[in-house]
Amino acid sequence: MQHSNKHTPMEVNNKYIRFDWAVKRMLRDKANFAVLEGLITVLTGEVVKIEELLESEGNQESASDKYNRVDIKAKNDKGEIIIVEVQLTRQFYFLQRMLYGVSKAITEHIEIGEMYDQVKKVYSINILYFDLGKGSDYLYHGKTVFTGVHTNDRLEINTKEANELRMRVPEDIFPEYYIIRVNEFNSVATTPIEEWLDYLKNNRIKDDTSTPGLKEARQKLLYMTMSDKERRAYDEHMDDIMVQNDVLDTAKMEGRAEGRAEGRAEGRAEGRAEGIMLTAKNLKAMGLSIPDIIKATGLSEEDIMKL
Repeated sequence: MQHSNKHTPMEVNNKYIRFDWAVKRMLRDKANFAVLEGLITVLTGEVVKIEELLESEGNQESASDKYNRVDIKAKNDKGEIIIVEVQLTRQFYFLQRMLYGVSKAITEHIEIGEMYDQVKKVYSINILYFDLGKGSDYLYHGKTVFTGVHTNDRLEINTKEANELRMRVPEDIFPEYYIIRVNEFNSVATTPIEEWLDYLKNNRIKDDTSTPGLKEARQKLLYMTMSDKERRAYDEHMDDIMVQNDVLDTAKMEGRAEGRAEGRAEGRAEGRAEGIMLTAKNLKAMGLSIPDIIKATGLSEEDIMKL
């Protein structure tokens, strides 16, 4: 399937770079931190300043990046760790991997022998371009709250900060998670978070926006500001994503249809399993790599090789 990279002059002049590409190639530059800071500020409701970027898996480029994910791990001016991840294709056990990423960030940034007060709070922000589970909202927020089983009150604890005892709640210490389900956003953008979703899904930014991060993105993430070489790489990236989505959508539709037919005869559980196997079989027939089929279906390499 061929996709054209040609754009009219107006389309090109007003075209903004997709966020996943910006995370991978542009937002690691300190001069562009304001874009990320704006997104995090809008989500958390607190003004965030990034001090430095930390080593993350997303720093290592590979040929499969265009089908996989990109991420940034940063430290803010409070010493807290912020993980921003963009996931382009479906992955089973995504929540487990999200938890693993947070746990790894905590343990990587405390040395053996250090006091537990050096454990840093972690924010995990996950921008998903696939349908994760069931739910009617495009934004979900998770945090740890300790509630009295009989009294329903919130637990508060004493902590020592700057040689002073202070009362804190566990959610100030435990990780917080944000899941943005981009495909579920279908609203007119009137609030800052809706403007961010409009950009993430449709690449649109209002000319008169005052939303943190987006007003900076209007200057820093313009397609026309890239060199010819960068534009060619970006256009290829966009084409790859479109082809990948076409392949996955086709395979899933075929797999679901055949799986439902099997399911009526053998039961829903078997039908769902058959649907996943047929999806994998279709992806394999279309030439997708084994690692990408694993990401798309959650099957093991051994199961896929048997197809």
